[in-house]
Amino acid sequence: MARPITLFTGQWADLPFEEVARLAGEWGYDGLEIACWGDHLDVWRAAEDDAYVKSRHDILEKNGLKVWAISNHLKGQAVCDDPIDQRHRAILPDRIWGDGEPEGVRQRAAEEMKVTARAAARLGVNTVIGFTGSAIWKYVAMFPPASDDMIAAGYRDFADRWNPILDVYDEVGVRFAHEVHPSEIAYDYWTTVQTLEAIGHREAFGLNWDPSHMVWQDLDPVAFLWDFRDRIYHVDCKDTKKQLGNGRNGRLSSHLPWADPRRGWDFVSTGHGDVPWEQSFRMLNAIGYDGPISVEWEDAGMDRLRGAPEALEFVRSNLFDAPTAAFDAAFSSTD
Repeated sequence: MARPITLFTGQWADLPFEEVARLAGEWGYDGLEIACWGDHLDVWRAAEDDAYVKSRHDILEKNGLKVWAISNHLKGQAVCDDPIDQRHRAILPDRIWGDGEPEGVRQRAAEEMKVTARAAARLGVNTVIGFTGSAIWKYVAMFPPASDDMIAAGYRDFADRWNPILDVYDEVGVRFAHEVHPSEIAYDYWTTVQTLEAIGHREAFGLNWDPSHMVWQDLDPVAFLWDFRDRIYHVDCKDTKKQLGNGRNGRLSSHLPWADPRRGWDFVSTGHGDVPWEQSFRMLNAIGYDGPISVEWEDAGMDRLRGAPEALEFVRSNLFDAPTAAFDAAFSSTD
């Protein structure tokens, strides 16, 4: 069940796609999880232009790489978000932002997520990773209190906006893997349960398992794999280091920037944090996950040119396959 190890290009979108592919190939990655921003992948061109699709594959092949998944987090974020504000202006292209009128932004973002499914299919990829956005994340602070009806309306809004998108995913044979992440409709264990219920447990909608977002919330990422084993459509390896316990650093991190020692937690390069990787990899074997293992490199305290190849070495040395036979099979005798 040797699983390919890929590099997510989202944190490398300031570099040309050809340069990222060259680096990943030299380091020994098996492929890329291609981000749909920067010049890495234009989904509108990929959905219509055979020559453009070939150009992406040619760059990958030249560097000994393949692609199993693409990611469109930035546009997915705008599908359900409320409010839509200057934060979205900073991450969205002009064709999605338009005049900035919130509902128009949401509708254009939804159309791009549909086009992303078609682009994935034309690339020969069956999984799109991304965010959903949320109309109710703004209520997470609990005061002034939000009523049960307000929360229920948020899940209905998610289902109303994403069901038509998922219809296209079904049409072209592609799955959407939502990254469980604070600020999204599903950000922890129970909101994931509610989200799957809201979407009717339809097969087109699954999960991208990224344990870094679970560790600082004190969720068990290994138990999460087991409980949602039929919905784990993709895996991202990112790590988190908690810096709590000194009586000063808070879990909400006080609006402090990444790598500030006063934060209660920080994203760190894979293998440098508190994610229980060995137990996680054993659980991936137990649930039969055979898809790509993608390194999502985020560490504001480490140079990425060191972090990315080091993370590959860490994952490759710790990601073992399940045995082909039980160890006690050797005790059997036909005598």
